[in-house]
Amino acid sequence: MLSIIIVFPKIEDANNIRNILVRGGYEVNATCTTGAQAITIANELDEGIVICGFRLADMLYRELNSYLPRGFEMLLLASPQKLLEYADGNILSLSMPIKLQDFLNTLQLMTYNYMRRKKRDKNKPKDRTTAQREIITRAKTLLMERNKMTEEEAHRYIQKTSMDSGTNMVETAEMILSMM
Repeated sequence: MLSIIIVFPKIEDANNIRNILVRGGYEVNATCTTGAQAITIANELDEGIVICGFRLADMLYRELNSYLPRGFEMLLLASPQKLLEYADGNILSLSMPIKLQDFLNTLQLMTYNYMRRKKRDKNKPKDRTTAQREIITRAKTLLMERNKMTEEEAHRYIQKTSMDSGTNMVETAEMILSMM
């Protein structure tokens, strides 16, 4: 689940933003006043969004961003002058004072991108070990010798049989090797 951490030097500002997000249907995991607190909380969570101001009690937003674990994105809320002066293409930003709808739309976009990335990573095939690749190669070689197939045809045969039987390619290759 997407975690949201709000970091501002004044706890009142952080609480105000938390209240806006809660009314907008978001769950906020933490509000804090220092970058160190945010980093500690982020390390305990899997991934999410950090909403922060330009200058925190102990560091600037760039420093905080560099310490965040992989899987966290940052939404910077700062004055238009600061955003022009210190623009960073890797960090989403909104100028203060924020418009409520712009803020919620930006957060919705970040949430949507997070869900898409998570779905894409979930569907990504897992890397096979050397032993698993060797089993598939032996099965392809056997099919090529016995059935006079090309390497590509043998691969497609194992792939199709795997999909038809609902097993993975390694198990299918093992079945081919045991049958022949």
